Amino acid sequence: MSIRHGLLALLERGPRYGSQLRSEFESRTGSTWPLNVGQVYTTLNRLERDGMVAQGGEDEAGHALYAITDSGREELRKWFEKPVDRTSPARDELAIKLAMAVGAPGVDIRAVIQSQRRHTVKAMQDYTRLKAQALAAVESGDSRERDDVAWLLVLEQLIFQTEAEARWLDHCEARLIRLSTAAAGSSTTTGTAPGSTTAHHSADTSSQDTRPAPLR
Repeated sequence: MSIRHGLLALLERGPRYGSQLRSEFESRTGSTWPLNVGQVYTTLNRLERDGMVAQGGEDEAGHALYAITDSGREELRKWFEKPVDRTSPARDELAIKLAMAVGAPGVDIRAVIQSQRRHTVKAMQDYTRLKAQALAAVESGDSRERDDVAWLLVLEQLIFQTEAEARWLDHCEARLIRLSTAAAGSSTTTGTAPGSTTAHHSADTSSQDTRPAPLR
């Protein structure tokens, strides 16, 4: 996540101080990615070093104000115009966990998948509830409508993401069952035992009854 660009976007609306930037950032994203004041000021110091922001006096309470520079506006413009790079995806803990669970001694990978599916479905339900609240706030037309719309977009991204994760977990379970069945069939034909690296699954796929319906 680009904290620096998020702060630049907020500063384009006018000078801000550190705690104010943190509050506005969290309000805009629904505290999905919470910041601490130290992160904000560290990022501001780097932006100031790079000539993208400059200190511009103080407010009435004595808070040091930061303002975006022309270089900062140019950097922000480029960020908005440039697609997010997907050629080097961030490490995904769940994908790594399942990859390492395959063939791991004493690990029931199907139990790992089922446990994660329950958590993912619960998260999807929570996001859907929050989406309903955000929609109600937007439709009410209160003074924070801009933040509510931004939070709504973030929530919908999270919902689509958890939907995709649930489908992927179903796919992983089905894939491993097919591979296990194929390995068992091969060992029956050749008269050898299945390899120890094959995931242990039964052909019972009743656990997939927890698969959530697509949310919109």
